[in-house]
Amino acid sequence: MERRTLVLGVGNILVQDEGLGVRALERLQASHRLPSEVSAIDGGTMGLDLLPYMDGITHLLILDAVHGSRPPGALVRLEGEAIPAALAMKLSVHQIGLQELLAVARFQGTLPGRVVVWGMQPACLEPGLGLSDPIRANLDDLVEAAAGELASWATAAV
Repeated sequence: MERRTLVLGVGNILVQDEGLGVRALERLQASHRLPSEVSAIDGGTMGLDLLPYMDGITHLLILDAVHGSRPPGALVRLEGEAIPAALAMKLSVHQIGLQELLAVARFQGTLPGRVVVWGMQPACLEPGLGLSDPIRANLDDLVEAAAGELASWATAAV
């Protein structure tokens, strides 16, 4: 089976740190050359509208703000059952769509075998276009973590 990877940056860029997944995806695309088997999509707040993009995907990397009890800007990596549990603590409406997207993909049998979320604990969820200082200061670390994840998938057996 051929590996097909999707990197999905999600979030609302009109709500400061809520948009960090989209901003991280932009930076990843600008700073790294993605292999031909890797597609990247700015999923914004599309939710279930992203379902057609899951077809044939074997590996899914989601970049997003992840709320928890960590300090602002802390990197977070989630995999497996930790993903639905983290999405249960919703930051915004888009995460309802993301949770449903993964559930429907599982139901339809199109959920990739490998799903990982890389994100950060947000500092500010107020309306605004820019990322907060703690998020901006750690954005490169998030991008490098995502790039490292992709590199590890490229060398692993499918």
